[in-house]
Amino acid sequence: MSATWTENGLRILYLADIRFPLERANGIQTMETAYALTERQHEVTLGVRPDTTRPARDPFVFHGRDPNQRLQFAYIRVLGPEPFRRAAYLVQAITRALGLSRCFDVVFTRDLGVAGAILRLPRALRPSLVYESHGYAPVFADTMPELVTGARRASRRKQRRLAKREFRVWKQAEGYVTTTRTLATELTERFGRRPRLLTVSNGVRLVSDRMFPERQQGIPPVVAYAGHLYPWKGSDVLVRALALLPETRGLIVGGRSGDADFARVRHLIHELKLDDRVAVTGLVPRANVPDRLAGADVLVLPTVDTPSARYTSPLKLFEYMASGKPIVASDLPAIREILTDGENARLVPPGDPTAIVAAVGELLTDRALAEQLARAAFDQVASHSWARRVEQLEQLLIDVVHEP
Repeated sequence: MSATWTENGLRILYLADIRFPLERANGIQTMETAYALTERQHEVTLGVRPDTTRPARDPFVFHGRDPNQRLQFAYIRVLGPEPFRRAAYLVQAITRALGLSRCFDVVFTRDLGVAGAILRLPRALRPSLVYESHGYAPVFADTMPELVTGARRASRRKQRRLAKREFRVWKQAEGYVTTTRTLATELTERFGRRPRLLTVSNGVRLVSDRMFPERQQGIPPVVAYAGHLYPWKGSDVLVRALALLPETRGLIVGGRSGDADFARVRHLIHELKLDDRVAVTGLVPRANVPDRLAGADVLVLPTVDTPSARYTSPLKLFEYMASGKPIVASDLPAIREILTDGENARLVPPGDPTAIVAAVGELLTDRALAEQLARAAFDQVASHSWARRVEQLEQLLIDVVHEP
């Protein structure tokens, strides 16, 4: 690596077709990755849609980050119905990658459509491209009703089109990232081996002076979940488990008051007569989530076993580990890449409330085991900070720029 890159860093165009800031995992992961890159002296231009909240929120304030001149926001303004806005974003993203190719060393994106469009440009006229995959798009398209309430399954024609795009990006992108080994293995089996393939999980923000919390079991104990309320996330499974744990309280941190998923979970709580001991907070500012989890005795990751769930590297998993609380999680391939039953968590069959009941009961009863598992997870999450994640990503970006 030459002295130029060491001293000045790379110039990275990071394209994300999302409004920004965005409270969902996509927005959080995008900001944390971009910011961590700037902390390693790279210059990042984040191409996103403008915030729809008025007045527009400052991304640094929203994400609790100090302003950094190395991170710039290029707001791509789009109008009209969603298909038109998507098309307009793609056109402007391509224009930036093509017209400003001399300004950037590499384009980074987790958007398959953006990656596919840029790879259609003549190689001599565009920067190198690194694509980060979070799942196989045709599977997401086929199972969309399981992922998002009210969503429609994509046509077979669209699924075939997505499969061709996946193949092209796999073959042509100068660098490729997956967030789980499960996904990397599947893509390799589908499309063959490829060079410059990196698997690196999502991460969590860690403070340098963090300390393992002193365990004080609540009376009654609190069992908590943090995240969205989509059916595949398993909040319904947790509620049914709480119905079988009469001596506990439940805390669900997340959801949006008034939307269909929030209403579904609230209805189930009412139906099971749990209104007096299961609380659903609704949307909580990101910075306040750790404080909410700090009052829990056991944290549950009840992801349901769906075709797309096998790819997931959930942010909440790493947040749970960093909290110093014992974890009960669904026994899924991607989860097993991070958690091991009996070592740093209790893993249970997905979608089984009675299995959650047994695991939670064990952790509430056996305090020594609970502390042992929680401490192991707390120590091991140090290797999953955003900073450590970007250390690995950085080397791939440098390799791509220097050996296109």
